[in-house]
Amino acid sequence: MIQPLAYIHPEAKIAHNVVIEPFAIIHKDVEIGEGSWIGSHAVINEGSRIGKNCKIFSGAVISSIPQDLKFKGEYTLTYIGDNTTIREYVTISRGTEEYWKTEIGANCLIMAYAHVAHDCRIGNNCIIGNTVQLAGHVHIGDWAIVSAASLIHQFSKIGAHAMVSGASLVRKDVPPFTKAAREPLSYAGVNSIGLRRRGYSNQQINEIQEVYRYIYLRGLNNTEALEQIEIELPSSIERDEIVNFIRNSERGIIKAPNSSHSDASDD
Repeated sequence: MIQPLAYIHPEAKIAHNVVIEPFAIIHKDVEIGEGSWIGSHAVINEGSRIGKNCKIFSGAVISSIPQDLKFKGEYTLTYIGDNTTIREYVTISRGTEEYWKTEIGANCLIMAYAHVAHDCRIGNNCIIGNTVQLAGHVHIGDWAIVSAASLIHQFSKIGAHAMVSGASLVRKDVPPFTKAAREPLSYAGVNSIGLRRRGYSNQQINEIQEVYRYIYLRGLNNTEALEQIEIELPSSIERDEIVNFIRNSERGIIKAPNSSHSDASDD
């Protein structure tokens, strides 16, 4: 299953039933799980930990040295979860001493020409569109979708089940379960279609929408909105996830579409 024209370093650990196509390069200190497929001209660098049944297409470069001037050659890793597909010419940098690893979860699709920088953490079941560029230390929650040609500022966070529209400039955090669109990037409602596809009930979606009415439609700052939500709305997994995400946001969250977009504190 390994073509003779591929280069495999003798110290690489290749599991059973892995297919490696001609001219692929597998460096030392690489682990590739069962059933994975590595396309021609893909380069799998040191520190790669690739799960089972992954597909890495032609020209992709995995676990390259970070494009970070603070990087001093420390030993770091790149993790790619099971059943994840990395399309053509995707580049993924390994971590730095800040987090020591870059992580992509299971069942993800990273489309062609995307870049995932050092210390990024992408959850499970995520879709990263064509040419999306993630700067360092970006966190993306499970089931999130970042549409094509979007640019994500370093240290930004995108919550679980969020959907970011194409060609967006993400400078602030995008809360979970939301849609984000326009320029400057703004709240565009709850991702109700995506949530229904994933089994959320109408009641759960309505409760999520009610939480965001406090945050975006009542003219409250974030501190006031969170206080009222915790007093007036019953606790649930979704409510608490939204509250904790906003409370822990360091960059601040995206605004309502008709509000000021200054970089001042939300509070």
